[in-house]
Amino acid sequence: IEKVPGPRTRRQVWLRTGSGQRLAYATSWWESSHVDDYLQNRTLPVWASLARLRTELYRDVRGVYYGNSSDLALAFGEPGAFWGRHYLFWHRGQPLTLIYEVFSPYLQRYLGPTAFKIGN
Repeated sequence: IEKVPGPRTRRQVWLRTGSGQRLAYATSWWESSHVDDYLQNRTLPVWASLARLRTELYRDVRGVYYGNSSDLALAFGEPGAFWGRHYLFWHRGQPLTLIYEVFSPYLQRYLGPTAFKIGN
């Protein structure tokens, strides 16, 4: 997060199906003085906002996670394990935003089961 200049604005969202089932949680950190330049309509997803502006980006994946969390199980209404990742979007050689995402196992209903297992 230190890569994103401060002061920072934090944005948090739950991505849901039309019926309200939570599919993903995402949070992003933006330099406060520039967040309104890029998120002109905060009801839109980050990617949709950036695409409307034709913002050229480089996605720098910094971490991928797989594990259990009782808090996430409660929030998603699904038992773990959960996949997550965090990445920086770079624009014009400068860090634009840091995004952290966690995905519900409910997505397997759409994408099929994961074959990845930790341990024996």
